[in-house]
Amino acid sequence: MAKLWGGRFSGGPAAALEALNASIGFDWRLAPYDIKASKAHARVLNRAGLLTESELERMLDALDGLAADVAAGDFTGTVADEDVHTALERGLVERLGELGGKLRAGRSRNDQIATDLRLYCRDHARGLAADLTELVKALAGQAERLIEAPAPGMTHLQHAQPITLGHQLLAHAQGFLRDLERLSDWDGRAAVSPLGSGALSGSSLPLDPVAVAAELGFDRPVANSLDGVSDRDFAAELLFVCSMVGVHLSRLGEEVILWSSQEFGWVALDDAFSTGSSIMPQKKNPDVAELARGKSGRLVGNLTGLLVTLKGLPFTYNKDLQEDKEPVFDSLDNLALLLPAVTGMVETMRFDTEVPREAAPKGFSLATEIADWLVRKGVPFRDAHEVAGACVAHCERLGIELHEIDDAGLAAISEHLDPSVKQVLDVDGALAARTTPGSTGPKAVADQLAAVREAVETWVRWSER
Repeated sequence: MAKLWGGRFSGGPAAALEALNASIGFDWRLAPYDIKASKAHARVLNRAGLLTESELERMLDALDGLAADVAAGDFTGTVADEDVHTALERGLVERLGELGGKLRAGRSRNDQIATDLRLYCRDHARGLAADLTELVKALAGQAERLIEAPAPGMTHLQHAQPITLGHQLLAHAQGFLRDLERLSDWDGRAAVSPLGSGALSGSSLPLDPVAVAAELGFDRPVANSLDGVSDRDFAAELLFVCSMVGVHLSRLGEEVILWSSQEFGWVALDDAFSTGSSIMPQKKNPDVAELARGKSGRLVGNLTGLLVTLKGLPFTYNKDLQEDKEPVFDSLDNLALLLPAVTGMVETMRFDTEVPREAAPKGFSLATEIADWLVRKGVPFRDAHEVAGACVAHCERLGIELHEIDDAGLAAISEHLDPSVKQVLDVDGALAARTTPGSTGPKAVADQLAAVREAVETWVRWSER
């Protein structure tokens, strides 16, 4: 079959150009979306009087048959086809003869590919949302079991204040919930149809972009045909969301790696989500967590690569835009692999709650309780902070913990201190005192958990739309 653009050329492309120019090796996955858009375009051509009812019926039947053959693998594209659009037109002409060529009226590969990729992205964003909700469910399930389990909360990877493990797990859930919100926000901006923009200037044929947009599930057609064929903000923005998901997965993976180490010993990973060593038989490696950390670089790289491609392009379509699809496909493919594995790892990991409980008060992590106790007695926090710091210095000199300071030592440190301060130097008491919304106390964590589960139900419904 001749090239779609071959009319003004006296010969075919050189083999080297044909190999470079072909996108069929990666854009073939857009075939179902291209056929869907073709059916909508055929109906518009019919309403415009450019296809008879009989021709429309034959066209739709042929497109249905082509879709079935594509799905079954009985029809595929070739390098000679150049791209998915040419391959499918070849298939249509093989089935319909001259009638198959009528479908090209009023559209260009420029608005076709912009439409196909939007359809693909919006469809797969729902799958990404479904996988994210499963991960949030897994984090919530673990958090429920660990609502009252103390652990050292850290800043700078140093003991800071006691928290609960449930609180920490729900902190990870919050990041993924924001990613779901980003997907929803993104979808609102991506829900515009470029079909009808033509190559760049629209069409002189009486087409109906509003009807096409509605049939394809878009909210509206693009407002400007030049922008319609050249805009790839939707692809870059989706890659940004994928990158943020990757960053959040990496952060979770890093903590699981630490928690499962011999030095921490907080978590045992299930055999099904661990690997071993080819030389050291005792090893149990957190490969899922490490791959979550490693693939985040790939996801960020895909975003960076597309942004650099887009930054200097003039309007409207340029062949550089052929580079938009592979990073999108790669990011979505990798998250589709990674998220179920991370979810399985989270669901099956087992916490040894006694280890973090014992570690919770270490490093003088209850020093802030002394300062807060003094504030409740009317001491300005500036002064209370100094007194609490002096208590820590006293303990370091003597090699003791805060609750081991004797009465004489308390009196020597500050006139504001008395033995009753030891009542707050208890991890469970310190946790129970944290009752403000969003804090680490068991009641506050239970409230967070309920809110997370309510949000999950909302996102499950969104992903299934």
